[in-house]
Amino acid sequence: MPIKVHHLRPAPGAKQDRRRVGRGEAGKGGKTAGRGTKGTGARKNVPQSFEGGSMPMHMRVPKLRGFQNPYKVSYQVVNLSLLNELFPEGGTVGVAELVAAGAVRKGQPVKVLGTGELTVALQISADAVSASAREKIEKAGGSVTTV
Repeated sequence: MPIKVHHLRPAPGAKQDRRRVGRGEAGKGGKTAGRGTKGTGARKNVPQSFEGGSMPMHMRVPKLRGFQNPYKVSYQVVNLSLLNELFPEGGTVGVAELVAAGAVRKGQPVKVLGTGELTVALQISADAVSASAREKIEKAGGSVTTV
């Protein structure tokens, strides 16, 4: 006979009812109902975050101020000096070539900055290029396209 969902039931003794305390003095858990005698714990619930009267942790910790722009674009930086080292023979340089050379990580935008000198002609395609980098690349005989 195949097992059917409506035939399933928990094993005997696996599910026990929660003991209801404070229902008269005759039963188990009568009178104080397991709360001890007197005091805050016996009278009312204390919040879990209560720290015994000392300044709570969430009020002790310094708060972050200001505003975080959710649309901020963070670029990976590549300088001309690094391009000069990685591609001494010149040629076409894109994000894929920079990833293959280990200069940048895959999946993040790349910006070329103008620190250093460029001695070879490079055809560069990147997400962003600074004005000084563009000037130096074109002066060296290369070209720039932004993706």
